[in-house]
Amino acid sequence: MRQRLSFLYTGIFLMLFAMGCAPEPEEKLPNIVYILADQWRASALGYAGDPNVKTPHLDRLASESFNFRNAVSVIPVCTPYRASLITGRYPTTTGMFLNDAHLPQSEYGLGQVLSDRGYSTAYIGKWHLDGHGRHAFIPPARRQGFLDYWKVGNCDHNYNHSHYYAGESDEKLHWEGYDVFAQTKDAQQYIQDQQGSDKPFALIISYGTPHFPHHTAPEEFKERYPLDQIILPANVPESMAEEVKLEAQGYYAHCEALDQSIGDLLATLEELGISDNTLFVFTSDHGEMLGSHGVRPKAKQVALAESARIPMLIRYPALHGTSGRVVETPITTPDIFPTIFGLLGLSVPDTYEGDDLSQVLTDDIEVEDHAVLYMHPSPWGVGGEYERAYRAVKTSQYTYVRSLDGPWLLFDDNQDPLQMKNLVSDPEYAAVVDRLDGRLWRLLGKIGDEFHPAQWYLDRWNLKPGSHGSIPYDNEGTLPPQIPTLTKGAS
Repeated sequence: MRQRLSFLYTGIFLMLFAMGCAPEPEEKLPNIVYILADQWRASALGYAGDPNVKTPHLDRLASESFNFRNAVSVIPVCTPYRASLITGRYPTTTGMFLNDAHLPQSEYGLGQVLSDRGYSTAYIGKWHLDGHGRHAFIPPARRQGFLDYWKVGNCDHNYNHSHYYAGESDEKLHWEGYDVFAQTKDAQQYIQDQQGSDKPFALIISYGTPHFPHHTAPEEFKERYPLDQIILPANVPESMAEEVKLEAQGYYAHCEALDQSIGDLLATLEELGISDNTLFVFTSDHGEMLGSHGVRPKAKQVALAESARIPMLIRYPALHGTSGRVVETPITTPDIFPTIFGLLGLSVPDTYEGDDLSQVLTDDIEVEDHAVLYMHPSPWGVGGEYERAYRAVKTSQYTYVRSLDGPWLLFDDNQDPLQMKNLVSDPEYAAVVDRLDGRLWRLLGKIGDEFHPAQWYLDRWNLKPGSHGSIPYDNEGTLPPQIPTLTKGAS
């Protein structure tokens, strides 16, 4: 597809040149602004139909964007998603399937990929890929190529006093006040400072919210969500309603505060006159169960929609103006930057395992019955029936999930968006199960994953989880002795 577009653009240029009206070549590539929220589920937006949350800026952005309605997180938990985004590879390829694991420096990191394609790289906010303690200083060698601008903390959920390190200094600093607002102001200043540069910039802003603790959201926003006015979905048990509403109040408050900040960023791009030539992305690393299906509030990792499905908006006015479109073709994490690079006519690294879906956008088409893969080799801390290893596929209509015991879940997401009726044992859907199971195994075959029990992957990657089931961590900036640097063991 990229080669075909290149020939097309070259043909148009030669034709215009022959007519004496060839355009001046662009001085630089479009800028990229990538907004990554933490734990914002796909349904918790005004444009997605949530009756509670107020997201006017994102609602407008959705109306002007490619809105991937069937986007899923490759593993719905923080570190694994981020590792897959940064490498373009699946968690069973890199071994990055547990929180607080260390992403090896040997990976071809996204910052280096962008730099090699002519971008100045910038990263603000949460990293969660270093594995040396959540408050550790991350030296430049461990930043996966994000070297031009850096104001980052590995992981911190104290949103009113969160830490970061700037540039090459190991001095621990703290964002002033509520970090969403402080990080947004810093990003606005960074964007302003890039004006006049002869290089395009690629900026990732990785916010910590609306991840819990939910009660720490700004009071002025929490007041907009009275507990007695919060409407819960039908798949939340009545016995959990009081607890869930208390969490939802803060969750929605974080969401609205973040929506306001994204509106400020979009306004800055408009004021500087660079909005049209900036590819703007809004997404999240995973969702939030908030009591759905009886799974405890604050949980993720499971294969259900509230956990696995994420918002995914891509706005690029230079390509499609400000006319938005809902995209039914599903997308998963390793596909994101291949698709962005395809849109920009840039080469996709050979190391990437994801698909370039840019033709879906440039040609205004859908890929019929396209399926994408997501998974969790070793979930922890979820409890109940959903704490089991799984592999899953998402199509525009179905979610199909297989556990180690065999076919486990099947939902018709169009007819049953709350996933309340498991069809996997329904004889009328036996052919659907067989077809999707075949798709699942073919996708696993492409990445060499044979779907072993969790211990096989832990042994292969020399990972030693703590008692809670994931990699132990501290907040002191030191690597506990029981945590190995991630290395590939014997297969």
